[in-house]
Amino acid sequence: MSDAAAERGGEIAGRLDRAVGAMQGFAVGDALGATVEFLTPREIKAKYGVHKRVIGGGWLDLRPGQITDDTEMMLIVGRVILAHRGWNLSACCAGFADWLRGGPVDVGNTVRRGIRRFMTDGTLQAPYSDGDAGNGACMRNLPVALATLDDPAAFRLWTLEQCRITHNHPLSNEATLSLGHMVRALVRDADVAAARDEANGLVAAHPDFRFSVYRPGDCSPFIVDTVKTVFHAYFGTETFRDCLIETVNQGGDADTAGALAGMLAGATYGAAAIPREWLDRLDPDIASACRKQAAGLLRLVSAGTNEE
Repeated sequence: MSDAAAERGGEIAGRLDRAVGAMQGFAVGDALGATVEFLTPREIKAKYGVHKRVIGGGWLDLRPGQITDDTEMMLIVGRVILAHRGWNLSACCAGFADWLRGGPVDVGNTVRRGIRRFMTDGTLQAPYSDGDAGNGACMRNLPVALATLDDPAAFRLWTLEQCRITHNHPLSNEATLSLGHMVRALVRDADVAAARDEANGLVAAHPDFRFSVYRPGDCSPFIVDTVKTVFHAYFGTETFRDCLIETVNQGGDADTAGALAGMLAGATYGAAAIPREWLDRLDPDIASACRKQAAGLLRLVSAGTNEE
C-alpha cells in the first residue's frame, strides 16, 4: 500500500470513528439525561448525588438504556437520507407522521403541532411563530450534518428545510446550523478551537447565546437555554464522560441537552471515548442503528462530487 493510500485509509477510518462517536454519543446522552429530565440540579443532587449512570426511570419511567423522541426522530432523518440517497423533504415529513401515529414515548408540543399540520393539509413548512424557538429541530439534524460533510450548500438547504417542518424561527435555524457546522468540522478532524470559533460566531450574531456566564439549572427546551448548557459543558471539559455528566446534572431538558452534548463530544473524542458502561447499557438495536447509519451517511459523502 502506498503512503498516500495509507493516509487516505487513515482519514476514512478517523472520520468513521468520529461519526459513530457523534451518533452513539447522541443516543447515550439522550438515555443518560432522560433519567433527570425536568429535575433541578438541587433535586438531582438530593436523589443521585452526581447522576452518572444509565439507569432509565425518570418521569417517563424508561427502561435502562431506552432513548426518547430525540434519538427516534434523529434516526428517522437518517433513514430518509439513506433511503433516498439524499434529502427528500416530503419523505421526512411522512416519516415523522408515521412515527407520531405509532404513539412515541414522548413528543414536544411544537413538534406534535408541526407534524399534525402536515398530516392535515400536507404543507411541508410551519408558518413563522415567535413561540417556536424550541430545541426540537436542532435535536434531530445530526444525519444532515454527516451526509453533507463536503457540501456546505446542501447542508444549509437540507438543514433549514428539516428545521422548518416544525420550527420556523431564526434562533432555532441559526443554532441548528451552528451546531451542524461544528459537527461537520469535528468529524473532518477539526479541533475544539475550531468548534469554539463557530460557537463564538453564533454568539456574535445572536448575543442571547452567550455562555461565558452560566447559571446552574438554566436548561429549558428554549433553544437558547439548551445550547448555552451544551456549550458551557462541552467547552469547559476535556473528556466525553465529563462533558455528559456536567450537562445532564443541570437537569431541565436534560435528554436533549445530553444528546447534543454527546453529539459534539463524540465527534471530538471518537466512539472509543464513550464510557463502555454507558454504551453497554444503551438499547443494542439503537447502538447498532447509530453505527450503521453513520457508516452509510459517510458512504454517501464518498460517493458525492462536491468538495468544500
